[in-house]
Amino acid sequence: MSAPSGEQPAQQTHIALTKAGRLKIRYPAELLSDDGTHLVVRASWARDTVKDFGFVRFAPGDVFVEHYWRDRWYAVKEVRSGDGTLKGWYCDVARPAVVHPDGTVEVEDLDLDLWRSADGSSVLRLDEDEFAESGLDARDPEAAAEASRTLDALELAARTPEFTDLLVSR
Repeated sequence: MSAPSGEQPAQQTHIALTKAGRLKIRYPAELLSDDGTHLVVRASWARDTVKDFGFVRFAPGDVFVEHYWRDRWYAVKEVRSGDGTLKGWYCDVARPAVVHPDGTVEVEDLDLDLWRSADGSSVLRLDEDEFAESGLDARDPEAAAEASRTLDALELAARTPEFTDLLVSR
């Protein structure tokens, strides 16, 4: 399928999510925008099975509009079902994104996550036990402190109606 007249075809890229120096998952994405600091991609759920977290289910057909920054310690993923219904936002506390010469966006996951439901009624801190067990505090105390501060700030923001303002590059 070609782009309508006057529009550029979407640029394809890959997201490489690492954890503790190892590749956790790599998946294709469509680059929607990149202003040099904030980049936005669209990707389909990268697995062929359902992942049920209890508070949300990610399933084949779900679409993620993912926001990454080269200067922020988090990524925010807007999650929609295949029919376009907003499920909510999954926020990864992560080191700032690195874009490699081949266009791959690499993000190092720091284990802390946050979920905000579509209506904002549910804000959940996730994986704090994994973070404590990760050893990041001993390996890189400055990064561990930044990760904790970032999760606190994301939680405060997620409890406000202005939460989606995070997705605007400043």
